[in-house]
Amino acid sequence: MYYVIKKQHTSPLSTFISFQVPKYIASKNSENVIFEFQKDGKPDRKWVKKHDIILLTDDKDFFVKTVAHFKEVEATQQKLIDAAQEQLDQSIETFTETMLSEINEFSEIRDSSDVPCVLKDL
Repeated sequence: MYYVIKKQHTSPLSTFISFQVPKYIASKNSENVIFEFQKDGKPDRKWVKKHDIILLTDDKDFFVKTVAHFKEVEATQQKLIDAAQEQLDQSIETFTETMLSEINEFSEIRDSSDVPCVLKDL
């Protein structure tokens, strides 16, 4: 059995995937590695660019440790993103409240003589 860690390009919050395969086909002349799976009793092949493969090994323990390390780093980074998102949400809420307050205050003085607003003449 072989163990693979591959870069994932579909989402910035999911940077890698890991899987095991019984067979792979590779050549020095090709930029791809072909991984062969069994799906519904039939072989299914997936081509992966060599530069997208982080690890291809038959050492399960090393694979498990590496995946665990990547997941730990990913979890730490996700906590930072969550905190930043919470802070951004709070900043947006504060922005909205501040702007609405300013607009409401201005609306109260809009009809005074020192504000050049055509609306009061309509």
